[in-house]
Amino acid sequence: MIEEAERTEIEQEYASLFEIDDRLDGLVKKIELLGHVNPLNIEKEKQRFFTSKYTCEPKFRYPKLKFDPYKLHRLFFSQRLEQISDPQVRKLYRDTIYFYSNMVECIETIGEGESFYYNSLQVYGTPTERDVQNAKFILHFDDEPISDEMEKRFDCYEAKAYFQDFVKRYEFPLNIKFSTHIAAEAMVSNISRTLLIKKNVKFSKNELHTLANHEIGVHLVTTFNGLVQPLKIFSNGFPKNEETQEGLAVFSEYMSGALTLKRLKELAYRVLASDSLIKGYSFADTFDMIHNQYKLNRHAAFTITLRAHRGGGFTKDHLYLSGLRKIYKRYSKQKSMDVLLTGKVTLEREKDIEHLFDLGLAKKISHTNLAYGQNLNKNKTLDFILNNLK
Repeated sequence: MIEEAERTEIEQEYASLFEIDDRLDGLVKKIELLGHVNPLNIEKEKQRFFTSKYTCEPKFRYPKLKFDPYKLHRLFFSQRLEQISDPQVRKLYRDTIYFYSNMVECIETIGEGESFYYNSLQVYGTPTERDVQNAKFILHFDDEPISDEMEKRFDCYEAKAYFQDFVKRYEFPLNIKFSTHIAAEAMVSNISRTLLIKKNVKFSKNELHTLANHEIGVHLVTTFNGLVQPLKIFSNGFPKNEETQEGLAVFSEYMSGALTLKRLKELAYRVLASDSLIKGYSFADTFDMIHNQYKLNRHAAFTITLRAHRGGGFTKDHLYLSGLRKIYKRYSKQKSMDVLLTGKVTLEREKDIEHLFDLGLAKKISHTNLAYGQNLNKNKTLDFILNNLK
């Protein structure tokens, strides 16, 4: 009752802010990029590409838009931000509106080649030379022996049962749906608060452990933490939150003992695939680099290439490795991750989050990442690599 009274008082004090925050919430629910950029015909084009002996460029189809981009832009920029009295909070919301507007531009140009690619750069950037060097450093290490835990023998229904059992340690519900139109084996839809599992694929025990700690331990934890915050910006996402969110998620894999050198190399390949876009590589060129130059099997190479080239050039994947490097560096300094779990927030906006706490506009997390409590990693090679990333 006391907490409810305090919330009412805060909402009255910052009435204009809450009105703007609420209106933005209604707009943002229309623009989940990952729901639009995943092709509808992945398997068909994969077979066509393989049949052509890796020469025929895939022709992907994408979901139709369910909103008017121009109208959405107009509504975003119609917000009266001058009504937000606090200058630091006002700047946060201004930057957030620009971020969401860039996201709309990404969605409306999906499948339009360079137009989408340049819009993707606005949202996700491109790998730096340091990122590329870190990726190549990781790929210099010899592959580890394949263990029984790496054998793909669990179907999507067994994966669902595993995730349902895993989530029992957390105090939030788990909604699961199967999909054939996602590039990853599993992913979280933040808007619908749903874990999507790719149908017709097999999972290894390690993959299930990895996905559970990544998707449930971080992406759903930050989703549900964001939902109980006074401001909906925490659940909808701060500007450029992906690097921090993916860094936290891969760090969760590391702390739980699920992270392997094979997985770390996968993140390195993603950096090189993202970097190939700025060099003008075609789908076939990127695939050739990953499959023939780096000797990754063709199915894994196709997935990595697909993730980078979908939409016309999607650069998000390079952020996993750089995000992990930043989060691991924070961990090495023995700094708490709690403030970064308050929602879909960013490391670079930590001062803004602390300011919102000072104003009474943010609250402590309801759910933590259980893997962060104890380091279960036993792989010394991973420790050496993470300690030596530039």
